[in-house]
Order: sequence, then structure tokens, then C-alpha cells
Amino acid sequence: MNRNSNVSRCTSETDITIEMNLDGEGVYDISTGVNFFNHMLEAFSKHSMIDLNIDAKGDIAVDDHHTVEDVGILMGEAFSQAVGDKKGIKRMANAIVPMDDSVATVAIDISGRSYCNLEIDFKNEKIGDMTSDIVIHFFESFASSAKLNFYGTVQGANDHHKAEALFKAFAKSLKEAIKIEHNQIPSTKGIL
Repeated sequence: MNRNSNVSRCTSETDITIEMNLDGEGVYDISTGVNFFNHMLEAFSKHSMIDLNIDAKGDIAVDDHHTVEDVGILMGEAFSQAVGDKKGIKRMANAIVPMDDSVATVAIDISGRSYCNLEIDFKNEKIGDMTSDIVIHFFESFASSAKLNFYGTVQGANDHHKAEALFKAFAKSLKEAIKIEHNQIPSTKGIL
């Protein structure tokens, strides 16, 4: 089974190419122009064991919104393409990941339906060079284009730790949800 994808998208705001291998080794080459976002995506790749190459150029002189949003959209499309008809996947999974003062819980259902519910409060407007509230929008964009349910909660004091715990919990739950367990579509409907 080949669970790879290669997608690209060029708009007046961003130019992005993403390569994804769901059955990889956590190898990554990520360049988005937003250093903290790069760090989060690298953590995601390493802890999900999903190989991820992202080359994103965006209008960062304006702000990081378009770049982070469009990477989320395109990552969701790449994921959807790579997971294919979802035959044999575990489908649902969750993970709890601590990081120092913070802990994140993420539950995922690769259901074919989009929904994102995320409870996280950041203290600061920025985490490094990334606008903190765009973290939520990244996950909303990913869930929408990947057509999956994403539920997350984060508690903690340090914004960096909260964001990183969230991305790692996302990685661990997605890794578990895409495991091949059988040879059927995991739905009573026969389709996801």
C-alpha cells in the first residue's frame, strides 16, 4: 500500500508544496518562513513518524495568517490523499502528552466529516514569531480539508509548552488512527 501524497497550491498570498508519507520514519524538511511554526511541524513529523516536506512561501511581511492557514489546508489535502479510501485504518485514536508545565489531550476520528473543537488559551499575542491564535486556525483548517474530527484541550502556564504539547498529541493520535489493523472500511456505512 502506497500512502504518499504530493500536493501544491499557488495563490496571490502563498505558494506551497507538500510531500507526505504516512508510513515514514519522521523525516522532515520544513520551510514556512515562520520559525516557530517550522518547529511545531517538525515535532509533529518526528512524533507521528510521518515524513513531511513543506516548502511554503507567503506574504509574511503582512503577517503569518495566510501562510499558516494555507499550510493547514494543504496538509489536510495531502493527508486525505495519502490515507486514500481509509481501508483497514484504526480510524479513531487519542493521546495525552505532557510537556513540563503543560498537558494536551487530542482525540481524532478520521470520519470523512469535518469538525474541530479546541480549548486552549494563550497568554501572549505571539509565540516566538508566530501569532498565538493562528494555532487554533491551523487545526481548524487541517480538520476541514482532511475531513476528520479533531478534539483538543490544553492546560498549562507557558505558551510554547502548550502549543508544543498540542502538536505532539496531534502527532501521536494521528499516528495511532492511521495504523492498519484489518482490511475493511472501519464504518457500518461501508464508506468514510
